[in-house]
This record gives sequence, C-alpha cells and structure tokens, in this order.
Amino acid sequence: MSTGRIELNKTPLHALHLEQGARMVPFAGYELPVQYRGGILQEHKHTRCQAGLFDISHMGQIRITGDIALSALENLVPGRLADLSLFRQKYTVLTNPEGGIIDDVMVMHAGDHVRLVVNAACKHKVLAYLQNSLGHRCEIQMLASESLLALQGPAAAMNLARYIPAVSELTFMSAGKFIFNGIELTISRSGYTGEDGFELSLSDNCAEDFARLLLKGDEVTLAGLGARDSLRLEAGLCLYGQDIDSTTTPVEAGLHWLIAESSQWKCKNADYPGADIIREQLRSGTGRRRVGLIPQSRAPLRAGTGLLNDRQEQIGVITSGGYSPTLEKPIAMGYVSSDYIQPGTSLGAFARGKEFRIAVVALPFVAHRYCH
Repeated sequence: MSTGRIELNKTPLHALHLEQGARMVPFAGYELPVQYRGGILQEHKHTRCQAGLFDISHMGQIRITGDIALSALENLVPGRLADLSLFRQKYTVLTNPEGGIIDDVMVMHAGDHVRLVVNAACKHKVLAYLQNSLGHRCEIQMLASESLLALQGPAAAMNLARYIPAVSELTFMSAGKFIFNGIELTISRSGYTGEDGFELSLSDNCAEDFARLLLKGDEVTLAGLGARDSLRLEAGLCLYGQDIDSTTTPVEAGLHWLIAESSQWKCKNADYPGADIIREQLRSGTGRRRVGLIPQSRAPLRAGTGLLNDRQEQIGVITSGGYSPTLEKPIAMGYVSSDYIQPGTSLGAFARGKEFRIAVVALPFVAHRYCH
C-alpha cells in the first residue's frame, strides 16, 4: 500500500551533508541541507569573510551541441549571445510570448558546445522547451551525471588555487576546463552570493572527494540553502519562483541591463519571444518595478506581505524578505507601482495584525565584490 510519500532525489554529497550534521529539507524534488551545526548566521558570515562551499548539484546543467548553438539560443533570449567568446558566460533569461521569464540561466561558450545552468525547479521544463525550440537544429541533453559546487567568498580563490593554480587567471564570468589528479572540471568564476567565487562542474563520482579536499582549508565551511538565500538577498539577486516568474518581464524585474537594444541587434534579432512587449516597456515604462526595501521593524517581513500607500491602498507586495546578518537588520525585495520606486519613499506593510513602515532603497543592500 502506498504511503503517499514522495521519494526525494539525493545529490552525490548526501553522505557528507549528514556526516557534517546538516538539517535536511525538501527543495525542488531533492533532499538538501538548509544548514549545518554552526547555523545559518555563522555560515553566512563565514562566506562573507572567508569562503563557503555550497552543494548546488540539484540545479540543471544542459549541453547544447551544434555549429549554430549560440546563434540559435540567441533567438530565445533578449540579449546577445552569438558574439560570446570562448569560455565566457552570460547571465540571461528565457522569455515567453508575453515577455515573462521562463527561467533565468547562465550561458557558457564551452568550445564544442554551449553549457547552460538552470534552476532546479525549472530544469525539466527548460530542457523540454529547448528540445522543442532548437532540437531540429542542435543536440540538447541534460548533464545528469555531473555535480555542481559553488565555492564563494574572498578566500575562495586562494583555496581553489592551492589545487588548481590556473584558476587565479580567471576573471568574473570567465571559465575554463581544468584537470586535477585525473579529475576533469569545468570552472567558472561566478556565483550567486555577490562575492568573488567559483562554480565547479565535475563528475558525480568525484564530487565528494573534491569537496572534502576543499574543506581541508580552515577558511572553507559548508553552507546550506539558508545562507545561500540570505546572501543572494543581500546582493539583490532574484530567486526564481519568488522574485521573478513567467508573469514577470525582465524590465519589471529591473533586469533591463541584460536586454540588447542596439540598432545592430534590432536588425539581427527582433523576434525573441515577447520582444514587442519588452521593447514597449523599455520605451514607455511599466506599471510596477522590483525595488529594495528596509522594514522599520526588528522582525523581518516575509514574502506575500502587502505594501500600502498613505491612503491604505495596496500598491505592491514583498517577494523576498529576511534578516541581513551583514547589516544586522531586516531587508526585503518586492514589487511596487512605478509611482513609488524612488529610493526614500515610505510605505506601509501590514503583517502580524499591525502596520509597519518600510522604506524603498536602492539595490543591492551589500555591494558586490566580483573579480573583474
């Protein structure tokens, strides 16, 4: 008889997580660590000061092979890809016909193929979408046997360079293929914490050994989903499914910088999904925009909290909220009507049976420290 329980996937580092005292939770169909013995606050601060190691193997890695892979993929995103140089990568979004975001992705020119990193909850949807859109021109496959680790923080480069010295030559959003003791790794200097750091793709059967190697340094600690969320919120980075989704355009989300609108681009690609809607928003503006928010309360205000103007009309909503260990106060992001996006604007927020004041601020909350 069925118990009704859903069997969760496990990453190749599952045993290491348990050994290190992780509290495991369900996330995007996986059993993943939300925190370890030291707690989220310690993991967050350690990453900002030294280095945190995150298991992000639940995310999707997709390989697109074909002579026209980059130019074909360019037809599905609102930015330039065809001129991406070897072992460089870009952050972009796949859009739908309404201009909404199917997923936010990292795209790498990896030589004989294009490599995408996509969100865990979206990976099967994105794979099917790419196969349907590009499968007649390119070979598309999920790299189901490759793990993904993120080493983030100011000590990340020093730690990784002990074993692979050449990574020191990488700059933000550059990548390369490396060999260490027979282990093949694709490493990019990137991440989603606002800190300098690296994302490392390697075979599942090597992932645990390599993670243990990185953890030998006192400057590296394991960090879970909790710290990853608080770090990306401080950095003003979107979480798919909360801050952006299929109903959100990149202009509304404040991601207009990834949209290519040169005259040359218009000649080459005017027809990516939702292009007319997005182009009109660039010209005329949008009804709402994503903003940073600082609650004037000691307790964080969470996603779903409505935002009010002085007439008690709801003009927005919080999409991500939590405590900032770096600033030692609550922070949040959300969407407000375009009349209220100016930093310094004071709004109301109704939560826990009473009203709080909340101020609009510029993003990010904590400055990025990428290695350019």
